Amino acid sequence: MKKLDTAQMSRRSFLKICGFGAAAAGLGLVGCGGSGSTAATTEAASSAATASYDPVTLRVAFMPNLGSAATLYAAIDQGYFDEVGITVEPSQFDAGPAEIAAMQSGDIDLAQIGHGAHALCIEGQAKIFAFDQLSKADSVVANKSHGIEKAADLKDKTIAFASGTSSEVILNYVLKDAGLTTDDVTLVEMKVDGMTTALISGQIDAAATWSPNTVTLEQQLGDDYLVLGNNTDYSDKVAFPGSFVCLPEYADKNAEILERFAAALDKGKVYRAANIDACAKLLADKLGLPEDTLLQSTDEGDWQGSVDAIGHTDTIMGYYKAQQQVFIDNGRIEAEVPVTDYVLEDVITAGDKLYETIK
Repeated sequence: MKKLDTAQMSRRSFLKICGFGAAAAGLGLVGCGGSGSTAATTEAASSAATASYDPVTLRVAFMPNLGSAATLYAAIDQGYFDEVGITVEPSQFDAGPAEIAAMQSGDIDLAQIGHGAHALCIEGQAKIFAFDQLSKADSVVANKSHGIEKAADLKDKTIAFASGTSSEVILNYVLKDAGLTTDDVTLVEMKVDGMTTALISGQIDAAATWSPNTVTLEQQLGDDYLVLGNNTDYSDKVAFPGSFVCLPEYADKNAEILERFAAALDKGKVYRAANIDACAKLLADKLGLPEDTLLQSTDEGDWQGSVDAIGHTDTIMGYYKAQQQVFIDNGRIEAEVPVTDYVLEDVITAGDKLYETIK
């Protein structure tokens, strides 16, 4: 196997979203006042909320796609974090491992990570406190004009991937199903945005990437665009959760804050499932991304499944057990670790219960 390194993570950008006045649990207000509420009612709700929750500002990392950012931005935009006394400062990253590194350096407090970075949680570097969604966004795609008609044709080809992320995981599955190993191909380490440019320009033959980059690739490559495998192909065997995480020491000191954050996320999940096109347009506006591209990637997650899982912690824990098996099967994790060692089951349950009082 040959690996080639490219540039490191791009400069992180910060966008502060100002929150004000949180609504008290049980008042059922939506946004910053609720439709039809009088000024007196809104003022009373704000006063009650101030007494109920200690205000807190959290720096939260995300990646610029629907799977990573839709719940977070829906909850910000709809005022759900305000209802529980939280102001969110979103921070954009390229991949989960970089987000966890930023938490360790003190740059951020919480992060939304994709499947691949969960291995770091299993190794003890972070704790999962909220389930976000099951991903359908990851794919290995190729340029057919480079002599590729099926996955077995990847032999001796150059493939871009991002190590430690879901990009690497989905690539390993596709190669294994084709009877290949990493020794049969040339791997090029790249950021996902770089893969898109490289595949379109013909510098590489294939890429292990995720939406919305796959949408752009399909648009640019046209008839030469070929999907060799994606999450859905393996959904009967494994799970690919996305999650919100924090450092172990943060979890030890801030369980109540995490529960509030998780409850607001639950409301965000419900909104996302019912308004995924609106979420795509919201992200396009907030992040400066092409609206058409995001609208074409609205099926990259099991949005309704996330809503159905609220209040069913046992189902969620099952997802993480199945996910860990992925890492064991591909050798990323050597031995099974109890899921409760790195998934905060009590916080997930408490967050869901709080959601029931504020929905």
